[in-house]
Amino acid sequence: MTDPMTIAIATAMAGKAVEVAGEPAREAVAALVQKVKARFRGRVSEERALARATEDPESPERIEELAGVIRGVLDEDPAFGDEVRSLWGQVQTNATATGDGVSNVFNGQAEKVIQLRDVNGGLTIN
Repeated sequence: MTDPMTIAIATAMAGKAVEVAGEPAREAVAALVQKVKARFRGRVSEERALARATEDPESPERIEELAGVIRGVLDEDPAFGDEVRSLWGQVQTNATATGDGVSNVFNGQAEKVIQLRDVNGGLTIN
């Protein structure tokens, strides 16, 4: 199963820029990447997956492979997984829009989500 958090971490770890709005969000992503990279040190299969993704950061297969390795590390150590998810929450919270930009952040599950910006006139939602 692909989840946005591990894909974003894998993409950033591979050296490909992850688009986030605002400096605080970029700093939070960098801290997240460093925490996961530190956990990989000395672990051959994890370091190998990272090296493969770094060699070709445009490869969706290699990014997905690295994301799977990250998920495995998070699953094997629930406390570490909680730390990473907490940092990910900071990334989500720190994402801000500038100028006329819009930043909608939704976490969780819902049957329907509606996010709006400027509404002029009437609005009916059934």
